[in-house]
Amino acid sequence: MPESSGGAQSPEDVALKLLYVVSWGENIDLEAWGKADRKWILDTYAECLQTVRDPAARLSRSESDPAA
Repeated sequence: MPESSGGAQSPEDVALKLLYVVSWGENIDLEAWGKADRKWILDTYAECLQTVRDPAARLSRSESDPAA
């Protein structure tokens, strides 16, 4: 996982850390070759970034779709 440089972090930094947490929770190793495909990584990072930038959007999505 990327190291923190301390101080304030950008939404992109936080989303990248969240991507690692999500991948760990789904048992996907981002450090190993062939464990996560490009689409999963990009889609999941985009969802993480959107969630960091607008947490309320994630809440409204999860209420309408329990699988989200």
